Amino acid sequence: MPQPHPEDDRPLGRSIRRGFFGRCPNCGEGRLLAGYLKVRPACPVCAEDLSHNRADDGPAYLTVLIVGHVMAPTLLFVFTRFRPEPLTLITIFASGAVALSLALLPRLKGMLVGIEWSRRMHGFGADKGSHGR
Repeated sequence: MPQPHPEDDRPLGRSIRRGFFGRCPNCGEGRLLAGYLKVRPACPVCAEDLSHNRADDGPAYLTVLIVGHVMAPTLLFVFTRFRPEPLTLITIFASGAVALSLALLPRLKGMLVGIEWSRRMHGFGADKGSHGR
């Protein structure tokens, strides 16, 4: 029978913060991502197995949610307050939405991997030798 783990040996807030900044949720030193969105199989510093991640479509859904909630009210405000030309408006807001999406996507992926690691989801709790610092 598996031993229950103390709740704070993998603090959720710390894991989310480390993942958001692209660091290993275990040690906070190694790079989490090998490319733009590819999670490394293991941390290069502490050798924590990161291959269990199952972030899948979660980062994309969160990115759409956040970008939509930021851009829609801003677009409405700018349109009603300043009445720019439609081509100017679509150029600025399309560029802004793409830039914000590209900036958020890897950060949200790291954040979700940090949550999975902290909560021991999808096999992250199976290895006995890994303990948070």
